[in-house]
Amino acid sequence: MNFQCKNCGGNMIFAPARQKMYCPYCEGEDTETVAGNDSLTVCASCGAEVDPGEYKSSDKCPYCGNFLVFNKRVEGEYKPDSIIPFKLDKDMAVAAMDKEFKKRLFAPISFLSEKSLEGMKGAYVPFFLYDYLAESEFSGEGTKVKRWSSGNYDYTETSYYSVERVMHASFDNIPVDASFEMDDYTMDLMEPYDYSDLMSFDPKYLSGFFGEIYNDTADKFADRAKKKAADSAEILMKKSISGYNSMKTLVDKTTLTDQKIDYALFPVWIYKYHFRGKDYNYYVNGQTGKIIGKTPVSVLKVIIYSIFSGLLFYGGIEGLLGIITGVFR
Repeated sequence: MNFQCKNCGGNMIFAPARQKMYCPYCEGEDTETVAGNDSLTVCASCGAEVDPGEYKSSDKCPYCGNFLVFNKRVEGEYKPDSIIPFKLDKDMAVAAMDKEFKKRLFAPISFLSEKSLEGMKGAYVPFFLYDYLAESEFSGEGTKVKRWSSGNYDYTETSYYSVERVMHASFDNIPVDASFEMDDYTMDLMEPYDYSDLMSFDPKYLSGFFGEIYNDTADKFADRAKKKAADSAEILMKKSISGYNSMKTLVDKTTLTDQKIDYALFPVWIYKYHFRGKDYNYYVNGQTGKIIGKTPVSVLKVIIYSIFSGLLFYGGIEGLLGIITGVFR
């Protein structure tokens, strides 16, 4: 299916800056109507044959350029429980990257150029949100050491304490991406998301963006969520044990009980930059603007910067010759 404007028939998209459906042709807002059929292989707009791939839930037709949402992959078992809609449009995401990277003097000139940014895309990444009840038990032997001097003698007093802790904690909505294509470590760095923006799923939010269904069942990704919960429980337990000079651990265990699992879509801007035979990937949290990625270094810029620094520091042609000699030595 796709979303057509009632006024002009144009392809309507969800506009993050407006938080509304928007027609880029007649500038209509919230004038959408659903069109098309349930086919996974035919464009609902122009009828051309499209490739939905194994996991795509929304895509852009390579022939007419309209955005498609594949009905069968947003319904039934594939219907997300919730979604965080994009808050940043492409221009806002680029502005966030420019602000982040403009201080990096040695980034290539073509980095963030208009031509390089043509392939930047917004995508909804599938996530499972896990709820756990954690029951932790700790037993240890702690010491407190007191030292003082009196007359010609130094004294040390060591007191021993039996330390017992039992903790019950609940962890809600622990996010784990369910996409094989996305790097797990990078997606973890995208956190945190603001869950106050979680909304009931509506396929209209996908129009204008690329989307995926979960690539495997929730149990296949649960180990990552359990580790996050267990690590958080350990941190909470350690915060409750303080003031000791040393601690000998006797018992330290955490038991996690499954509570609930939700399926959600989170927004990410993806920018792939190619420089000197190497690919550099950048990710912008489509809700918060958080950026993950490192810029490459332009050797030409380094040389130019070194030359001008030499001129300013040493002065005159002698400084310039000195720098050039140093660079090519």
